[in-house]
Amino acid sequence: MKDFERNYLTGLRKQFEYYKLLGERTFDQLSEADLFWRYNESSNSIAVMVNHLWGNMMSRWTNFLSSDGEKTCRERDLEFEEVLRSKKEMMLKWEEGWACLFEALDSVNEGNIDQTVYIRNQEHSIPEAINRQLAHYAYHIGQIVYVGRMIRDQQWESLSIPKGKSQSFNRKKFSEEKHRAHFTDEFLNHNAES
Repeated sequence: MKDFERNYLTGLRKQFEYYKLLGERTFDQLSEADLFWRYNESSNSIAVMVNHLWGNMMSRWTNFLSSDGEKTCRERDLEFEEVLRSKKEMMLKWEEGWACLFEALDSVNEGNIDQTVYIRNQEHSIPEAINRQLAHYAYHIGQIVYVGRMIRDQQWESLSIPKGKSQSFNRKKFSEEKHRAHFTDEFLNHNAES
């Protein structure tokens, strides 16, 4: 596999891992009841957003290379209903969806990266299909984090550079030698050690 393709796929995996971890660090700050809280009748709870992510992941990534990414068995409208009843049930869906994604991502290699895949009969290159899903998941995980922050208010623990700490963060970063790293490495490694 060419270096570009290898670096691209490695970077994508780290990005997906990063967004998965942002969701999990949000869940960790919330009570079970918080996961089902809705701002109003037309908004989605975190549990509903997780259920939608699960449905999308299972549809897009199951048989990623050999079947359309919009499976006929998918019930997308049901994903936006309050069908999950517990944090345990929500976390099972969360893990199942991500496992499906990572298994499919790991199946991409030098022999198939130039293959065409389809989503609702629309042709995508594999990089296009992966980028589409990365953007979609970042969008919803951003919503999850925002809802979590609204719920926790002053008790929210920042998932990135805390407010008022940008200058000290940058001083630390610029005191280091230039080096090759993915921007998520520090965040992912810190959480692996925790």
